[in-house]
Amino acid sequence: QVQLVESGGGLVQAGDSLRLSCAASGRTSRTYTMAWFRQAPGKEREFVAAITSGGGNTHYADSVKGRFTISRDNAKNTVYLQMNSLKPEDTAVYYCAAHSRPMIYISRTRYDYWGQGTQVTVSS
Repeated sequence: QVQLVESGGGLVQAGDSLRLSCAASGRTSRTYTMAWFRQAPGKEREFVAAITSGGGNTHYADSVKGRFTISRDNAKNTVYLQMNSLKPEDTAVYYCAAHSRPMIYISRTRYDYWGQGTQVTVSS
């Protein structure tokens, strides 16, 4: 069992940066593929970025590529999402997710564990 707790959300202006953190519990969590999803009001939850257990492979949604960076510190059981050049359309609740397979999936249905989410609001 893996528990995920996100933090770092907030209210920022367009062009600002934020770093989200996702702390994972469970001794095997460092072997899990981790991802970030987001959900804006009235919209489906969408894939943002993912990283494999060793950090060797990452994948990003086209909408955030070049602006967001996913990373992980397995010694701290924590995954990060560095978000730069934020835009109002990045406003959403951001969720951390995990699964135990050495693959990157963009479908939310492939992820077994989810955090409670953290709100990111970008004003124009």
